[in-house]
Amino acid sequence: MEKRRLGKTDMDVSVLGFGGSEIGYEHASPEIVAELLNSALDAGLNVIDTAECYYNSEELIGQAVSGRRNEFYLFTKCGHPHGFGERADWSKASILESIQCSLRRLKTDKIDIVQLHSCSESTLRKGEAIDALETARKRGYVRYIGYSGDSQAARFAVESGAFDTLQTSISIADQEAIDLTLPLAREKQMGVIAKRPIANVAWKTGHRPIDSYHHEYWERLRKLNYDFLHRDLEKSVSIALRFTLSVPGVHTAIVGTKKPERWNENAKLLEAGPLEETTFRNIRERWEESAPRTWIGQI
Repeated sequence: MEKRRLGKTDMDVSVLGFGGSEIGYEHASPEIVAELLNSALDAGLNVIDTAECYYNSEELIGQAVSGRRNEFYLFTKCGHPHGFGERADWSKASILESIQCSLRRLKTDKIDIVQLHSCSESTLRKGEAIDALETARKRGYVRYIGYSGDSQAARFAVESGAFDTLQTSISIADQEAIDLTLPLAREKQMGVIAKRPIANVAWKTGHRPIDSYHHEYWERLRKLNYDFLHRDLEKSVSIALRFTLSVPGVHTAIVGTKKPERWNENAKLLEAGPLEETTFRNIRERWEESAPRTWIGQI
């Protein structure tokens, strides 16, 4: 699998990474997670991204692949020790405690990247959360520090110069970052991690998804009405994923699943090679013609 140097870090990351939210939120069994992650590592994936608030995702990852720790880069997120959106805590003490808990759950002595998880611009400006990550790095808990989020908060995070990496939403249904944050991130040689890179495949059933988390992308894609969404599903997902990985400055795309077979399926989608320049340009032009300013990056 193709690898790209993650900005100014020393990490050469696979273009596909594993996202740990589904295994936590959808209550995957330890056996399924072990099969899923070991097969992914065997196939060349070397990025695993999770968060403290994805229920037991960190524990599952630690149980499954801590014995292969030297084969992959491990990213996690902090700021929501009681669950995402549930009494977020950006104090230095809480963040440092959270990172130490993540180390224990992940069964590792060091995390490659710890990211602030979608905190606001006002929180970033206060500086305490950033100071916490810098302290964690000085103490040897973490190698690099990052910000995970979108829109103006992500823009400020990039401008601040405090972070090594940015994780942000980039897809056929979520293109604000392509103009707002990525050009400056490239200038600063930041590593860029694309989240939600296939827009949750919100179009796959042809009707409004049951999960409300997918509704925003469903509505956007109805308006964008890309021709390729009406083709074979595998082909349309391939175009969507290759679009995200064709965006200048993107180094890896994080895809979550709890289905062991899905990893190899996603890897095969990239065998078609880079997205054709005309197709990429058409997707961008369609967005610029149709997307209102209210279509900001989605958490």
